[in-house]
Amino acid sequence: MTQPLLEITDVRKQYKSLCAVDGVSLSIDPGTCFGLLGPNGAGKTTLIEIVEDIIRPTSGTVRYKGHPRGSNFRQEVGIMFQQTALFSYMTVFETLKTFARLYDHCDDIDRLIRLCYLNEVGQQLNDRISGGQKQRLLLALALLNRPDLIFLDEPSTGLDPQARRNMWDIITTIKAQGRTIVLTTHYMEEAEKLCDDVAIMDKGQIIARGEPQALIKTHCPQATVTVPTSEFPEGGDGIEGFIRQHGERIVIRTQNVNGVVGQLLARGVDMRVVDVKTPNLEDVFLKLTGRSLRE
Repeated sequence: MTQPLLEITDVRKQYKSLCAVDGVSLSIDPGTCFGLLGPNGAGKTTLIEIVEDIIRPTSGTVRYKGHPRGSNFRQEVGIMFQQTALFSYMTVFETLKTFARLYDHCDDIDRLIRLCYLNEVGQQLNDRISGGQKQRLLLALALLNRPDLIFLDEPSTGLDPQARRNMWDIITTIKAQGRTIVLTTHYMEEAEKLCDDVAIMDKGQIIARGEPQALIKTHCPQATVTVPTSEFPEGGDGIEGFIRQHGERIVIRTQNVNGVVGQLLARGVDMRVVDVKTPNLEDVFLKLTGRSLRE
């Protein structure tokens, strides 16, 4: 049995009358991309900062590689904060070289520049690069010490779709190297695409955990098929699912979307006017927390 890289046991953080983290226990295996999701105020930032050894818990323990975190922990983890101030008078290359001096062992800076798509801006000043380039620089800084464990705090927030996809490509490459990633994100698509394991946190507690597709299957097993009333077979006999009329459309909720589509085709329904929506991680999140992630 593989020993967890991280073991969090009954961690609690109390701020006077507010319990920000309420008895959280979980473990993260090596080589896993673990996603922590939750609405604002859920306690996820506090939990992550406890695990990163930035703040102390009121009670509970965090173990790294089976032991209490020691000096090796800071040398073997990388943290990409959501916001980090960079010296405006330094270039991208100079920034990486300066931060590299903080560690006993470092990755090759030129290799990191290539990995994070910074080739064209290596000699540019930090205040002259775009938002996407800055995020990739922050990721490169988190990777400088060749960390076994990497914390990514909303790495693609504020990026345009192309820059976000570039960030995902880099994270996918890091995953393929067998590194362990702890990711917090406000993008459900990001978590669903990148994470092997996801925990949803609310009111200081973990309320659900599992692989993204397993969570979807457990909590939102039904797909929705919508058909214009004028196209829907009269009576709907034999259509598998819960059927109701909503204005000018018929809505079918079913766990067998392929079967329903086949039944509609057999009755001559024009599939160009049929809309099929399969559930995703955002549906699970909304069902469990009852609110959008950005509240």
